[in-house]
Amino acid sequence: MFVDTVTINVKAGKGGDGAVAFRHEKFVPFGGPAGGDGGRGGDVILIADEGSRTLMDFRYQNHFKAKPGQNGMIKAMYGRGSDPVYVKVPAGTVVYDADTGEELGDLTHDKQTLIVAKGGRGGRGNIHFKSAKNTAPEIAENGEPGQELRIRLELRLLADVGLVGYPSVGKSTFLSVVTKAKPKIAAYQFTTLTPNLGMVRLEDGNDFVLADLPGLIAGAADGVGLGFQFLRHVERTRVILHLVDMDPDNGREPFDDFQQILHELGTYDEKLLHRPQIVVPTKIEIPGAAERLADFKKALADSAWADLPVMPVSNVTHAGVQPLLHKTAELLQAVVAADAEKEAERAAETKTKTYTGPSQKPAFTVTRDEDGVFIVTGERIEKLAKMTNLNHQDSLVRFDRQLHGMGVNDALREAGARDGDTVMIGDLTFDFVE
Repeated sequence: MFVDTVTINVKAGKGGDGAVAFRHEKFVPFGGPAGGDGGRGGDVILIADEGSRTLMDFRYQNHFKAKPGQNGMIKAMYGRGSDPVYVKVPAGTVVYDADTGEELGDLTHDKQTLIVAKGGRGGRGNIHFKSAKNTAPEIAENGEPGQELRIRLELRLLADVGLVGYPSVGKSTFLSVVTKAKPKIAAYQFTTLTPNLGMVRLEDGNDFVLADLPGLIAGAADGVGLGFQFLRHVERTRVILHLVDMDPDNGREPFDDFQQILHELGTYDEKLLHRPQIVVPTKIEIPGAAERLADFKKALADSAWADLPVMPVSNVTHAGVQPLLHKTAELLQAVVAADAEKEAERAAETKTKTYTGPSQKPAFTVTRDEDGVFIVTGERIEKLAKMTNLNHQDSLVRFDRQLHGMGVNDALREAGARDGDTVMIGDLTFDFVE
């Protein structure tokens, strides 16, 4: 089964907790603190695999979790960091945050990687908190929580050239003629239910990957037929071969079909209309097709698409197939050269980065729920609460100083908090004290 869109859950490993420990050794009268740091939690990393062509495996496993880092130990021994979890995805996969829709990355090359969830750093042990005023601190941090999110994987097949057109215009047959691919071919519409790929090999060495996409019909860009879910695969193609049926008995007008498919491509993404395109009339061996082809060329010449090359082919006699393939390879080479030049210009521009200044996002917000509980929210403050070790009094005192320094105490007073009121920060609940 071909699957090209899935949503999965990823969770990076939590950092190991820092330790509170002291040296108790003979002949070491002032041993001091000796609690080590926790190890870093494991990352979740996507890696492109050119040998995979579908996201089907994620239908059966859609939760990926990395291991936490090891806790710090006595004698200043640091915890061990956890190994990352690698998740293989097909080359051509675009990664989105499922909740916000933000694009996180695009994996187009084999072995290309993308960290989608970073492991939390290890908490510091009490060896870091020694000072002249506190030579024996009982302070240690818990490990930082690992990132957790839902991501949407969207596969867009990597093909140099794409075949588009109405159902039953001969796309699958053409693919089977010019490559070793064996797509399903039958005398009814929507024979092709999933994209098919094949490698075109020319005698001059200009090989390219050809994609046969499911047939498009009127309204495909709005979800009609099968085209909507596969139009995204056209985005990757550099050259489009637009196949148009010349069979006089199919009950449709070739030029109307041609315009309708262009309309669907433009509705989905206007940029697709600016891709290099070759118009390929098919089934020219059928009696009466020559007259239809002449009328089609005349209508095309009187339209805004008069400059497009027209190269008729017959999948039965193979007439016109080789000239079409060489013309396609020629167009493809020109596009690749132009893309390389644009990429070089883009790389030169990105060398200079502009600093936009610190974020103006508030550090925290204070709200009160229907039960009278004051809830403090904010990424930084919630992370601070999770990393506070509640088992030691010194850690609690330090946490209170941090809240005061961030202005949380003042904000709670302004919100109406009084002695004994309940305050919640993440999973931490405590009483407010003036």
